[in-house]
Amino acid sequence: MAEENGDPRMHEANTSNSQEQEKHSSSNGSKENDKEKAKTVPFLKLFSFADSTDVLLMITGTVGAIGNGVSMPLMSLLLGQMIDSFGGNQSDKDIVNIVSKVSLKYVYLAVGAGAAAFLQVTCWMVTGERQAARIRSYYLKTILRQDIAFFDKETNTGEVVGRMSGDTVLIQDAMGEKVGKFLQLMATFIGGFVIAFVKGWMLALVMLSAIPLLVLAGATVSILISRMATRGQNAYAEAATVVEQTIGSIRTVASFTGEKRAISVYNKYLQIAYKSGAHEGFASGVGIGIVMLVVFSSYAMAVWFGAKMILEKGYSGGQVINVIVAVLTGSMSLGQTSPCMSAFASGQAAAYKMFETIDRKPEIDAYDTSGRVLDDIHGDIELKDVYFSYPARPDEEIFSGFSLSIPSGTTAALVGHSGSGKSTVISLIERFYDPKSGEILIDGINLKEFQLKWIRGKIGLVSQEPVLFSSSIKDNIAYGKDGATIEEIRAAAELANAAKFIDKLPQGLDTMVGEHGTQLSGGQKQRIAIARAILKDPRILLLDEATSALDAESERVVQEALDRIMVNRTTVIVAHRLTTVRNADMIAVIHRGKMVEKGTHSELLEDPDGAYTQLIRLQEVNKETEQAPQDYSRSEISMESFRQSSQRRSLRRSISRGSSRNSSHHSLSLSFGLPTGFNGPENDLADVEDFPSKEQIPEVPIRRLAYLNKPELPVLIVGTIAASINGTILPIYGILISKAIKTFFEPPHELRKDSKFWALMFTTLGLASFVVHPFRTYFFSVAGSKLIQRIRSMCFEKVVHMEIGWFDEPEHSSGAIGARLSTDAATVRALVGDALAQMVQNIATAVAAMVIAFTASWQLAFIILALIPLIGVNGVVQVKFMKGFSADAKMMYEEASQVANDAVGSIRTVASFCAEEKVMQLYEKKCEGPMWTGVRLGLISGIGFGLSSFFLFCFYATSFYAGARLVEGGHITFADVFQVFFALTMAAVGISQSSSIGTDSTKAKAAAASVFAIIDRKSKIDPSDESGTTIENVRGEIELHHVSFKYPSRPDIQIFRDLSLTIRSGKTVALVGESGSGKSTVIALLQRFYDPDSGHITLDGIEIQKLQLRWLRQQMGLVSQEPVLFNDTIRANIAYGKEGDATEAEIIAAAELANAHKFISGLQQGYEAAVGERGVQLSGGQKQRVAIARAIVKSPKILLLDEATSALDAESERVVQDALDRVMVNRTTVVVAHRLSTIKNADVIAVVKNGVIVEKGRHETLINIKDGFYASLVALHMSAQTA
Repeated sequence: MAEENGDPRMHEANTSNSQEQEKHSSSNGSKENDKEKAKTVPFLKLFSFADSTDVLLMITGTVGAIGNGVSMPLMSLLLGQMIDSFGGNQSDKDIVNIVSKVSLKYVYLAVGAGAAAFLQVTCWMVTGERQAARIRSYYLKTILRQDIAFFDKETNTGEVVGRMSGDTVLIQDAMGEKVGKFLQLMATFIGGFVIAFVKGWMLALVMLSAIPLLVLAGATVSILISRMATRGQNAYAEAATVVEQTIGSIRTVASFTGEKRAISVYNKYLQIAYKSGAHEGFASGVGIGIVMLVVFSSYAMAVWFGAKMILEKGYSGGQVINVIVAVLTGSMSLGQTSPCMSAFASGQAAAYKMFETIDRKPEIDAYDTSGRVLDDIHGDIELKDVYFSYPARPDEEIFSGFSLSIPSGTTAALVGHSGSGKSTVISLIERFYDPKSGEILIDGINLKEFQLKWIRGKIGLVSQEPVLFSSSIKDNIAYGKDGATIEEIRAAAELANAAKFIDKLPQGLDTMVGEHGTQLSGGQKQRIAIARAILKDPRILLLDEATSALDAESERVVQEALDRIMVNRTTVIVAHRLTTVRNADMIAVIHRGKMVEKGTHSELLEDPDGAYTQLIRLQEVNKETEQAPQDYSRSEISMESFRQSSQRRSLRRSISRGSSRNSSHHSLSLSFGLPTGFNGPENDLADVEDFPSKEQIPEVPIRRLAYLNKPELPVLIVGTIAASINGTILPIYGILISKAIKTFFEPPHELRKDSKFWALMFTTLGLASFVVHPFRTYFFSVAGSKLIQRIRSMCFEKVVHMEIGWFDEPEHSSGAIGARLSTDAATVRALVGDALAQMVQNIATAVAAMVIAFTASWQLAFIILALIPLIGVNGVVQVKFMKGFSADAKMMYEEASQVANDAVGSIRTVASFCAEEKVMQLYEKKCEGPMWTGVRLGLISGIGFGLSSFFLFCFYATSFYAGARLVEGGHITFADVFQVFFALTMAAVGISQSSSIGTDSTKAKAAAASVFAIIDRKSKIDPSDESGTTIENVRGEIELHHVSFKYPSRPDIQIFRDLSLTIRSGKTVALVGESGSGKSTVIALLQRFYDPDSGHITLDGIEIQKLQLRWLRQQMGLVSQEPVLFNDTIRANIAYGKEGDATEAEIIAAAELANAHKFISGLQQGYEAAVGERGVQLSGGQKQRVAIARAIVKSPKILLLDEATSALDAESERVVQDALDRVMVNRTTVVVAHRLSTIKNADVIAVVKNGVIVEKGRHETLINIKDGFYASLVALHMSAQTA
């Protein structure tokens, strides 16, 4: 009965819990709210996927919930009878007899309540689990049938999977056990008041007057706390922006040695966050104090008024207690409904989006069975006057009036630059998209008239990045055809040249393919994809750059496989490498969505200035330069005839002009002709991916954390004293209740006097707790907030000084680090301050309770102590119930989400192989396990909950029966029975609840470990390191001696191999080459963002490793391609170059040099104008000029321009180029550029290719080398501009 007795702690528990829940739901809700008022579905619509079993379960669950809810008010009824049997028969001999009758009623109630609780929890959990699973699979099914445009525009994979795991959890929450809990609480509320009014309406009315106060106090507290919390979060949000900005543009910060400034700004914001943290602690303390005061005062009033009723209206003592308890239980339960309400609201909001998707009808519907089905097709393809732009980018026309016809059985090849629209042709033939106007005909029939599933079955697609599903090789090939036999699969593998390597694998065809096929090399994946296409036996074969991602050896094998299967089919090839298209019947050159030329290879070569010839020439040049690295792999194949090696060479990597889709590392690594023995870099990459999860973070000793909090020792001591006083309040409250009960059975004149006295005592207790609570929370939050501030500051300082390579790793992105700084630091606090407060308070409670109980009656104290664990269990289960039993369904559905993730991520493959049904079956199979786990969890939670209710009532029965025996034997008085009982139960409930609310220490430990992992890491290139020499006066001679380098995050890709370059003082050197050739890497190395793997770089003859890092970076001014400006004024951004202490004159001078003074003065606030987040308020040219001014303020000896004008339009480029020409005078300048116009006047032009410098000299000399690399780059440049 303890926790109904309005145990104030319970109330505190619930309010805080409900606030947390509300906080969560509101934060989730608010994101959507900004865009649109959150649309919700009507509550009953959530159950629209229920079947008859679910309906039955829900009805049973409802009955159980109502039964369980009524059990509490009934218990207060029995308690009243129990008190009367004790009080009325103090001297009577058959007290045991009378009491045991009531005890028996308790046992009956226990059985009933246990059964009802079991039904309630189990039925609702099981039905919630079942319906959520059904919603999930419906959702996936509709997602898979959507057209591709839907995925381009509406959703990305993350969102779909997030919906499937996140939103269904919210929906499940709203339709599962929370409904049962809500019904239970409502039943308690109604039952409590009904019983109270039946037993004593006057007292019940008086009690009611206190309830508004309680509600008001509770509400005020939660408002106060949430207001404070938002203040704290806002204060920290500012600091978080600093982190985001600094780490997001760490290269700029490092280049301008701005680390110190970033740290001081960050600390300034942390100080504000700390202050609001301390205030928040105080406010919540005062709030809880007020609630306690109101609770205890209402008891005081009830005791005094109850005594009055006994005197005037003939109430019995038991009746008074009965009414008090019934009212309190009823009103408390009403307060506990708020988490349910918020869960319902967030579930309804989540369901809206999901149900909307489930009802969406796609324009191109794969499940649509209408449409023509012919016996077979010949495979004539024709595109007539097609207009098309991607739905995601409607304003970029890809085709405007494009026509192309491919007769049946021929091979057509489409070539052209990346982005010219080659692959779009393939998407249109597959009918991933419909053209805006114009038509696509197959055998003269419009593609839209065919039944989609059937026509896709006739078309085989092998794409650039073959997408494999996470299952066995056999299953992957079988996607090609429903119900394929093992023989057919083997035959297809044979044809695709894949049978050999499959047989070598340990499990053969049953070998599992990792996620996205990571266990296999590129060539192997591609051959499996081809086998999958062969199995379909399609009439039309579409090859979208099918060999572009492969190294020469795999390419040969794959090409052979392709040649075999292209026979007698209409084939459309899209390729970069021209070698693959020589034998095509027709080659079409596409440029910017137009067909510029078409004909066979030999016809097209006849026009020496034609686009095709230009493309070929560029690739020839490529091959020359690639012969050197070719020698690496030569040794391995020397066994094979020369014929082959020459063929290999002609197959060499094409220029793949940084094609956006060819992830740059493919285009690089594979051109180095890896020894064929090892399957491309795929495998290494796969290992790199899982690395972070493997490293185990070491345990952190608590001592080390406590040490960080050492300066706050006095504060902690005061807090601890307050916590221990706070702990004794509950047991004392137990004494007061028992004394009040005793008073009710005294003769009238004593009753008057004593009832007033005990009422006053209750009020005093309330006041005491009102004073102590704020003390405890305030002091602990001061210590905690200080600790958070200290940890954040230390971590940030460490992070800013890390070497740049550290930030390249995905787990150190600005988002990840921001999260570590904000959440981990906050979680760590729980380990030190909060845990201490918790412990002290619990010890105090336990000690006080023991003392009180054992002074009253040691025999009964022992009996009750033995049974206390039952109450403890109940307290823990109750709190667990408040939070909800449903385990984190997200984790359980991990595997199933993986299937969905795969399918949605590779929706084109799923669509082109009509594999929607297959994916659904796989998904449902993966869902079965977790669903049964959910059902089992429901049963177990139900049993646990039922037992805990059963134990609770049995405990009452036993304790009172034992007490009656002792009273009968004359050992103790009846008042002692209640004193022991209340003191101990109060303590048990208080301890068990406060502990389970207590923070999760394992989480906090992990957080602490991650924080210390940052603090302990040594930076490899540390700008705060003061050691190293400086040069008095820098001439600016730079030399790179035999430098080899690869990025630490991609160790398998060699960027430089033995590169040497001399840059004379005061001269301008330009670096050119294709993208990915390593031009920009030179600049990163000069600034020591990275150190070379071998070789060294000198400045004026001194190795730059020996120079002081900060000083070195101050000598160099960097202007990069995307200038990063900070969210501050223009003046501050320019002054950043001199660490913020540039004079007005210097700033203006720099701005004038950079051609920026004019436009800045033209702005309304002039130099005080804010540039906005990342500089968005300014145009590209303006940003770039501010960045140049920033570089000039440093007055650097060396100027590094990394594509400084590439992102600008012609007009701004002229202005910026002008500014640069002025600044470059008398400075050593390194220019990296794509646009050749910008570098004509350089003193030396160096052409970088494959990590070495292939040509260098002045523009005039280089342009005249026939078939030289520079010459062809220029030629290409020209033709691109004219086209």
